[in-house]
Amino acid sequence: MAPNPGLTRELYPRNRRRNSTHRTTSTDPHMSKPQKAAAPTSALDRYFKISERGSSIAAEFRGGLAAFFAMSYIVVLNPLVIGTGADASERTLGIAPVAAVTALVAGVMTILMGVIAKQPFAMAAGLGVNALLASTIATTPNLTWADIMGLVVLAGLIMTVLVLTGFRTAVFEAVPESLKTAIVVGIGFFISFIGLVDSGIIRRMPDAAGTTVPVSLGAGGHLLGWPTLVFLFGLFFTIALFIRNVKGAILWGVLASTALSLILEAVVPSGSVKEAATGWSLNVPSLADMKFTTPNFSLIGSADLFGAFTHIGPLAASLLVFTILLSVFFDAMGVSVGLAAEAGTMKDGKVEDIDKVLLVDAFGSVVGGGASGSANQIFVESATGIGAGARTGFANIVTGVLFLLAIFISPLVTIVPFEAVAPALVVVGFLMIRQAVNIDWTDWGLGIPAFLTIIFMPLSYSIANGIGAGFVSYTFIRLVQGRGKDVHWLMYLVSAVFVIYFGMGIINGWTS
Repeated sequence: MAPNPGLTRELYPRNRRRNSTHRTTSTDPHMSKPQKAAAPTSALDRYFKISERGSSIAAEFRGGLAAFFAMSYIVVLNPLVIGTGADASERTLGIAPVAAVTALVAGVMTILMGVIAKQPFAMAAGLGVNALLASTIATTPNLTWADIMGLVVLAGLIMTVLVLTGFRTAVFEAVPESLKTAIVVGIGFFISFIGLVDSGIIRRMPDAAGTTVPVSLGAGGHLLGWPTLVFLFGLFFTIALFIRNVKGAILWGVLASTALSLILEAVVPSGSVKEAATGWSLNVPSLADMKFTTPNFSLIGSADLFGAFTHIGPLAASLLVFTILLSVFFDAMGVSVGLAAEAGTMKDGKVEDIDKVLLVDAFGSVVGGGASGSANQIFVESATGIGAGARTGFANIVTGVLFLLAIFISPLVTIVPFEAVAPALVVVGFLMIRQAVNIDWTDWGLGIPAFLTIIFMPLSYSIANGIGAGFVSYTFIRLVQGRGKDVHWLMYLVSAVFVIYFGMGIINGWTS
């Protein structure tokens, strides 16, 4: 997950290096695309390019399952983020309605991404946008949740226009190759950090601790509790499977860790982290609550498209739309580069069918806002599915169907604890980080922006912030070097936009 809330490999020596913006040529059976593609065997195979990308139905199925397990927490967490906070009228969206639309929209948009863009990029409500909506925008006087979701829809519509006009793709192609690679590496660090935080291995130090250290190891500086054991078991088990070249290593690691968590919770209950520091971080693994539920879709269609303009004025509403737009605009660009580099679906430095990818992503904000479940984005945890073998959009069909089933069958999203999925994120993060060798560190105009891109993503918990730091520093350094002509004009434009984005706090102070 990401606030931006928000989300590529070598476990044994290899002489061959990968170009971060081209198809992989490694023979790694887990993660890389083979050099020779088999002939398609069916219409389904031809449509999704399964054989062409060196994959198989079984590999896509494993990848789809792994992606769902890695992302399913969003159906539990998204309602807690935006379903419980009150707006200016003291109204909340409610946990049950938000959970229903979260699973519904995630299922629909993930399937659409697979069918239209044919990429293994699953989608769900982005936690970066959710955090922004719940902690900042929802506190704006006179704004209701209907108004807020209307702003999300408007941001999605603007983004759709930018895709259709080619602007979003042009920005994507104007980025230097080293910065694209840095985005991949930064996402690798980011999802590894997510895994460590979600599992409780790395924790925020309490304010009362009397220290300036922001984070610590485990509970009170120690690795304690059965959930921690599950994480450690999953991490080393998954690594062992990779080293032994076991197909579907990531999925087997998640399943084995989940089985261990169910046994431990039945024998030596740990409960929730809300009850004790050594408890499970979100989902308490148990089969006891297996049941069918009746979904509540009352939030669909409740967004007020222009309500915010009436209640807080055109200028303030426009600034909020701009903030949401920037948050989702660059997240998709960064994540798609990272995922495509790992899946081997890049040609000549470009993500295959990038226009379709960005169009579906933009539509995710429109649909997510219209259903009052928040903007749906490409999920960085899709890397887990790619790590398990997904190379095509067919994996998305599997993931999407499971999300749709999760609307009715609650254990699909509550049985797998974070601690069972987090090892996969850490391992896949390592695999992405390997591409740092392809960055031109000898050129300060590329090396410093790459470094800032990489370090800002995990430490600010935001992909967009990392991209912004890299873009702004790149244009600045090139100007200082007297090489301003080497910078594409779109990079100047986007850098200026990011300066405004980073200065939104000052701008809001001036306009309030």
